[in-house]
Amino acid sequence: MRSIALEFKWAIYFTLMMLAWVLAEKFLGFYSTRIALHNTVTFFVAIPSILLYVLEMRNKREDYYGGPMTYLQGLRSGVVMTLFVAILTPLSQYLIHNYLSPEFFSNMIDYNVSSGKMKLAEAEAYFNLDNFMLESTIFSAVVGIVTAAIVAIFMKRKVVSVS
Repeated sequence: MRSIALEFKWAIYFTLMMLAWVLAEKFLGFYSTRIALHNTVTFFVAIPSILLYVLEMRNKREDYYGGPMTYLQGLRSGVVMTLFVAILTPLSQYLIHNYLSPEFFSNMIDYNVSSGKMKLAEAEAYFNLDNFMLESTIFSAVVGIVTAAIVAIFMKRKVVSVS
């Protein structure tokens, strides 16, 4: 159990970061007056996301493995964290769309229809809680595994032998 407790802790941190990011987007108007910029701004959540994977693997390397960590150990740790993030994602989407920003879906539907990007039926089919729970869970799993695979390359460290 101790071997995955660290990954669970960092998945909690990741989820809290995502909730804070959503609140920042909302308060900066990216769910209302600046909604046209929402997709561009949301892309930048990759920066703190990658940083959390780096911090998680560094924590695993130093505190669990005692310094040296192979690529596969780092990858495993990142994938376990990703699985926890994916499990927590539906809950975070529920909290976001029911408590933090309940106006998100109606605003996105209105914007996409009024700008001619989607027809009403398409927008309603896309911008709803069930779809966002499913999509964001799949997205977090796929992107998390890719991120873990890349970050693990840089976080591996060989055993240093003293001669």
